[in-house]
Amino acid sequence: MRRESVLGLLAALGVGVAAAVRVADSRLDRANARLVDELYSDADLPSERVFTEEDVEGLPDPVRRYFETVLTEGQRYVGEVRLEQRGEFRLGDEEAGWKPLTATQHFTVGPPGFVWDAEIELLPLVSVRVVDAYAAGEGFLRAKLLSTVTVAEADPSPEMNAGELLRYLAEAVWFPTALLPSAGVEWEAVDDRSARATITDRGTTASLAFHFDDRNRVERVHAERRYRMEDDAFAPWTGYFRDYRERNGILVPTDARVAWDLPDGESSYWRARITDIDHRASASDPPLVGEDD
Repeated sequence: MRRESVLGLLAALGVGVAAAVRVADSRLDRANARLVDELYSDADLPSERVFTEEDVEGLPDPVRRYFETVLTEGQRYVGEVRLEQRGEFRLGDEEAGWKPLTATQHFTVGPPGFVWDAEIELLPLVSVRVVDAYAAGEGFLRAKLLSTVTVAEADPSPEMNAGELLRYLAEAVWFPTALLPSAGVEWEAVDDRSARATITDRGTTASLAFHFDDRNRVERVHAERRYRMEDDAFAPWTGYFRDYRERNGILVPTDARVAWDLPDGESSYWRARITDIDHRASASDPPLVGEDD
């Protein structure tokens, strides 16, 4: 076959593959949009409730100081959240390289739930789309290479459900009214700089130790056991938060990373910055607005 013919054939194949990926990507976008619509349709939180001193009465001192630091009197309860992330993801152990990541995440508070829609770039023009979710009391994950080939999958199970509810509890620092007792979170004192938070949803319970810095902000959360689908086992897990900024009148961390504590040491696998966040009391309300720094 002549060289020109071979090059033409390869070009045609490349165009065909690109077109197939675009179709698959569009199909996945629609499927993820349906997940988000179902998440929001299940949400039900009174939109007029506001934060007051009575909300923190009887809480452990570090927890009370935290809420008084990140919230202001009269702050409306957050019912729904949409945020954008830009950062890196590591597929593998500490020897693996970090890959660029962009993600959009939606949360609801009553009941707790989220949909995380991420794209991880493996190589130029080659990416993995990941959907990680907790909705209607069930957690699941799907990862597709080029939006077509499934490379990772985890269906709802007691372990998966608990792990995803634990993720929700950790990430509620981005909308902290969801961590108040009136939102279903129970707090237990540990010491002057830490306390344990527990949440139960539809028979699934998740618990985390929250550690506060000397400015009364959450600097890390820790679970002694979280389900790890890579090896179908449990391992300690930690989330780290920093660079607090005021967003929509709420003080939230804008930089975070998470890690497993494995026998060979800590292994970070996600680190990102929150580039945009939209808090709402409910879907029918406009975004909550406050002074941002």
